[in-house]
Order: sequence, then structure tokens, then C-alpha cells
Amino acid sequence: MKFSLSWLKRHLETDATLEQISTTLSAIGLEVEGIEDRGAALAPFRIAHVIEAVQHPDADKLRVCQVDIADGTIRTIVCGAPNARTGMKTVLGLPGAVVPANGMVLKVGKIRGVESQGMMCSSRELGLGDEHDGIIDLPADAPVGQPYASWAGLDDPVIEISVTPNRGDALSVRGVARDLAAAGLGTLKPFAPAPVQAAYPSPLAWSVDDLAGCPWVLGRAVRGVKNGPSPKWLQDKLVSIGLRPINALVDVTNWFTYDLGRPLHVFDVAKVKGDTLVIRRGREGESYLALNGKEISVTRDDLVIADDGGVESLAGIMGGEHSGSDLGTTEVFIECALFDPVQIALSGRRHELRSDARQRFERGVDQALPPAALEAATALIIELCGGEASEITAAGAEPQWQRTAHLRFERIAGLGGSSITPDEAVEGLERLGFSVASRDEAGVTVNVPSWRNDVAGGQGGLAQSPELAPERAAKAAEGCAAIEPECDLLEEVLRLRGLDAVPPVSLPVPSPVPQSSLTARQTRTSLARRVLAARGMLDCVSFGFLDDKTAALFGDTPASLRLENPIAADLNQMRPTPLASIALAAARNIARGYPDVALAEIGGAYRDITPAGQLTVAAGLRTGFTPRHWSEPARAVDAMDAKGDALAVLASLGVPTAALSVAAEAPGFYHPGRSGVIKQGPKTVLATFGELHPTLRGQLDLPGPAVAFEVFLDLVADPKKRKKAVPDLPAFQPLKRDFAFLVDATVPAENLVRAARGAERALITDVALFDRYAGERLPEGKVSLALEVTLQPRDASLTDAEIEAVGAKIVAAVTKATGATLRG
Repeated sequence: MKFSLSWLKRHLETDATLEQISTTLSAIGLEVEGIEDRGAALAPFRIAHVIEAVQHPDADKLRVCQVDIADGTIRTIVCGAPNARTGMKTVLGLPGAVVPANGMVLKVGKIRGVESQGMMCSSRELGLGDEHDGIIDLPADAPVGQPYASWAGLDDPVIEISVTPNRGDALSVRGVARDLAAAGLGTLKPFAPAPVQAAYPSPLAWSVDDLAGCPWVLGRAVRGVKNGPSPKWLQDKLVSIGLRPINALVDVTNWFTYDLGRPLHVFDVAKVKGDTLVIRRGREGESYLALNGKEISVTRDDLVIADDGGVESLAGIMGGEHSGSDLGTTEVFIECALFDPVQIALSGRRHELRSDARQRFERGVDQALPPAALEAATALIIELCGGEASEITAAGAEPQWQRTAHLRFERIAGLGGSSITPDEAVEGLERLGFSVASRDEAGVTVNVPSWRNDVAGGQGGLAQSPELAPERAAKAAEGCAAIEPECDLLEEVLRLRGLDAVPPVSLPVPSPVPQSSLTARQTRTSLARRVLAARGMLDCVSFGFLDDKTAALFGDTPASLRLENPIAADLNQMRPTPLASIALAAARNIARGYPDVALAEIGGAYRDITPAGQLTVAAGLRTGFTPRHWSEPARAVDAMDAKGDALAVLASLGVPTAALSVAAEAPGFYHPGRSGVIKQGPKTVLATFGELHPTLRGQLDLPGPAVAFEVFLDLVADPKKRKKAVPDLPAFQPLKRDFAFLVDATVPAENLVRAARGAERALITDVALFDRYAGERLPEGKVSLALEVTLQPRDASLTDAEIEAVGAKIVAAVTKATGATLRG
């Protein structure tokens, strides 16, 4: 929203400076986005009289001018402009002035041997246009010596403010002036246009078929008008805010759009077919040529203004070329209507049309203003174009916009944190146009003015029109009654003192320990992703679907998980596991010369269409070779790498690894002899791991070794459901003992670890397998498994005899459970 300072003062009686006005606007919520003050840059330039202009003695295209600016000194100016001549009046810049167009600082200098004491300027040099063929040629009555900006009306700063969507009233100069007056920066001038005497019946009438979209419309004709350019004062005001003057009739409608926030439209009566303008819904196949030169095809959802020939305007948004006024217009019909904000917004968005009228109607305009605005527009048209006015014709009725709002005084301090007194609060509301309906010690009830559609749950006044459908009106009335608009009034009271004066008060803290911002599932996902990244795996993000043939290699592919409208033919099935997606990604990497990859993805696995059948899985895959340690040569990946990845994820999620067991029950796409599942308890499978089946590798073009794992994050118990144990912090040093057992190669190492751990639970805190040997000096079919056992004393340091006794229990337990024997 833009307006000039002088425009603002047409409505506001004030002595405030530009700085005070801009500061106050931002403080009361109308944030100033910029101020353009052309007068400040042009201040050093004055109106000058060229007393004499003669040819330069040493240059054919230069003239030596004697110039007067009424300060008692005649200055010599060397000028190359072809229109420089004796007796003309122009604009002179003295030494020290800065040329706005290029930033050059004027200095005294010699040009071809003649001293020049300033510069006479063109329009381009002053930043006032593109004209640069000669210096500015002013009228003969221009006052010599006066600042040019002041004489030309260029010392009028233009202020641009940001208006929030709820403040439709602030999209008018009068609305801004009202807020400034309420904030104590002056007095709002009265607006009460005198009625214009009707001289003849209106040649056009209104008919409204859709009272929900347009509850009230007024119109009036003016005949005998002589259209032409608008006067300089009006053109200057429009140009200052970036509008292009068109002609007097159109400029008047633009003036009131910004001045009062009241969009108007004018029809050329001679171009309207028939004697009735109808506000109705658009019809299939209808279109019209809009004022922006585009052909608009309206729909049944659009509100239009039509005559007997068809659509003439998209109501409340943009008029049409056919019935628009031009220099040949002699009788004009003024439209002044109220439109439903929602319908205007939807139509404007549908057709991608932006206009000043749409901007105001979709935010809600003053619902009581149309009669006064129509009188003011009629008077201005007659003043500028002559003619006489007809009677006013109308359709519909003024909406029942009247409503009240209540404010409890204790909420000013309790909710707003301000020390504003009740009397100050009420006086501020009254200055904004609210009137007191009733007041007591506890609070005040006020009548909301017609221009404040944002207060007390207002619906632009249209939802409560008596012409609307009864159910809609009842629902709107019930909603307005149910919403207590106390915060609306509190906001008005606070902003008049200044939003910067509202004290910052912290919200009460319900607990010294803040609540977690992530759910347990989000936390598990984040931890798993970090652990896998730390183990050198690249995080992948892929589609949750792939082709059904590939999906079938990794599990069931029920028809219920088939996409009816896939984005591609090879993406038609919800995947049974993320492992399928990263296996395809690994194959593409290998095909492009990157055989050693480590990929991971945390995503959805889909078993059926129920919520329980949609799992969150952390899956990973390694191919090729990987270094076991920086000091060791690379080796082919094996199933134990995948098992380590899976266990690392489970450990990061707080799953006690001592309670886990491994079983050879992996799905069919794993190698049957080099894979397994990790269980918690007898039934819950938390993870699978192992080498991929050789047949599967061949089908996916994975030539080298490939190992994978899946961790089912949904099956990991939430931290709240797991009992938190008291930290175990013994006072004595732990000690470790190693045991090597000779055992059948078919016996799982897990059995030895579990047996050793259960031999003496009071002392044994950890058992780890650290070596496996098979080969020379061992009987055929036997392997050597070495265990490291950690003993943790509780009450006293262990004696040698106690340590030997524990060792004997470990050997006995392992032998009994697995048939293993202790190696000598």
C-alpha cells in the first residue's frame, strides 16, 4: 500500500514530521517498507532564468549563458543543450549538488577555456524521465530562485507500508489516517459528502441473481460528461504511487480505490446492451475481453456483471474493454457494490488476475460506505468532467454488519502484559471508531465499526445478510456469538501504545526438563541413521515401490499392494523391504565401476495394506571388499560384517545384546548356510543378516560377494516401556580370563557364549568370542573357539582359588551344553 504525505494530510490534520509518522506506523502494526523522497535529492536544484545565451568562442555546439537564481549573483554556465536560449527558465544545479541520475558532484570548472559555475539539467539527469535532448524548459511564470522540487510538487514523500491480510481497512489512505489519529498523531478530518441532486431517472437498473455473492449494489449515471485527461493534482497523486493516469473517469475510480479503499467501476452507458445490468454466475462458454487485454473464459463458479449481450465484467476483480469509458464517453454509469470476499479470492486465483479491486474485496471493505462513496464519486466526476447525475438505483440491501465485542480490563495486564489503564483502553478504541455500548468496572462492550471486518469474527458482513440462505445466516450468527473477540480488542489497545512497548514475557515453564521434541519412532530412526553413517555406509533415499518382478525376489507381492496408476511401468509394486531398492542401487554402482559399496536406507517395508503391515526397516548392503582394519589388507565382505552392522544398530537403540540370540531362520533371499536372524526372546525377530542368495545375486547383476541386513525398528521396545536399571558401578577392578574350546564345527559359537555367560551370573558380566581356528593339528570336523570372559567382583577382590572355581564352572557349563572340551 502506497500513499504520499500530502495525500495522507487530506485526511489527517497533523504537524508530525515524516520520521514521526513512519515510526508510528511501524509501531502500530502498519510496517513501513520504504519511503521514496524525491524532493530530498532535488533540494539543491533551483529555478533559474537565462538572461543571456551566446555562442561559445571556441566550440560550435556550446553556449555561454548568464543565469540568475534571484540571490544577487549572476552565474556563468557553459551548456551544450540545443534548446538553451536567452529568456528561458530552467533548472540549475550549483557546485556541490549531486546529480541524481549518475551521482556526479557538480564542481566549478573550465570548459574550452570558459569557467562554468554549475549545470543546467535535463529531465533524465534529475531522474524524472527519459528526456535528455535538451535542458528542462519551464513556463514563463515559474518563480526564479524557488526550489524546483517544491514548485513541481516533487517534495512529497511516498510511504509504502505492509498490510496484513486481516486489515482491509488499512488498504486506504483514510484508514491509515484513522490509525495515526488514534495513536495520537493528529486529528482525523470528517468525511461527509453532500448528496448530489438527481436530475433524471437512471437509464440502467440492477438485478442480482446471486445475493450470496453480492448482497448490495448501487449505481448512478452521469450524462453530459466530457472525458479527457485528469487534472495535474490527480495525475500527480496516481503517478506517485505507481499508477498510470488513463482518463478522468477511470482516474476517479482509481482515486477512490486508494483514498477510501472503495473500488468502483464505470460503464459507458452507450455501450451497454439493454437497460439492466445483472450480477449472476458465469455460464458455460462465456468469455469477455478484460481491461488488461486478455480474453477471460468465465466458469459457473465466477460472479459476473452482464448485460443483454453477455459478460461485461468479472465482478469485483476486473472490468471489460467493451463497456469501458474512453474519450468519446458522454454518459457514464458508476457501479458501487459489495461482494463476497471468498468468491472474489477464488475467482481471482482461478484466473490468475490481480487487481487493486480484488485486493480490497477479498479482505473485506467498509459495508456502510457505498452510499457516501457513490455521492463523493459522483461529485468528483461532475467537478472534473461536467454533466448532471441521475437517480440512484440499487438492488439487495445493506448487510447486517452491526455486532459487539467485549473486553475484560484485567486481560490487558494478564494477557497483554501492559499497564494501560481502563480509561486509556476505552479512549483508544473510541478513537479507532468503536463506540461504547456498556461499561462496568470489569470490562467494556463496544460496537464494532463497519470498516473493521477483522474484529469480532466478522465475515465481511456478507455471511449475516438477511438475503442469504437461512441455514448459512444462522450458522454465521451462531459462530459470531460463540467467538469471544476479546483478543481482537486487546490487540487494538496494545498496538495503539506501540507494539514495541509490549513487554517480552516468557511463557510459563511446565517442567524444568523440556519435553522431547521427537517421538520414540523418530528417535530410533535418527539414531540408526547416525550409527550406519558412522560405520561407513552411505544413506540412500529411494522410492517405496519398484517393479513387481524384482519385488517378488524379496518376498510376497500381494495384488493389494499393486499400484493402479504408477508413475512408471517399472514402479508398480510397493516394495517388501528397502533392501530391494538398495540392492538395485548397488548393481548400478557396480555396473559403473564401483564394486565396493556400502549402502543403507531407513524406509518402509510393505507386507499388506493394514497399518501393522507397513514396517519401518533399517536395511544395509555391502559388496566387494572392505578393510577389516587400517593396518590389514582388504578382504571380501562376509555375513559377520552384516551381523555386526545389525548388532550395532540394536545396541544404539538400547537393546541389551546379552539378551539376544541368533538362529538360522533367515528369509529365502539370503544364503541358506551363511545367514541368520537376531531374536529377542523365543519369537521376536529384531533383525536378519547374511549373504545374499547366489541365485538372487545373478538376477540382480551383483557379480561379487554381497552381504545385507535388516533391522525392524518398529519391534524395538520404546525406552519408556523398558525398565531403567540402577547404574552398576562396582568398586573393584574387573579381570578377564581366556578359554579355548575344541568343538564340532557344526556347533554355533552362540551356544558356547550363552553357556559360559550362565555359568556364574553373579560374577560374569561379559563373554566375547575373539578367535576361531580350523586347520592343521586339529581333528577333522573340529574347530577351536576362544572366549574372553570378564569377571566383576562385587564385595571383595577375588582370590586365586575363587578364580579357579569360576573357571571350572565355565568349562563344565560349556562342556555340558555343547560337548566342547578345553584345549590344553
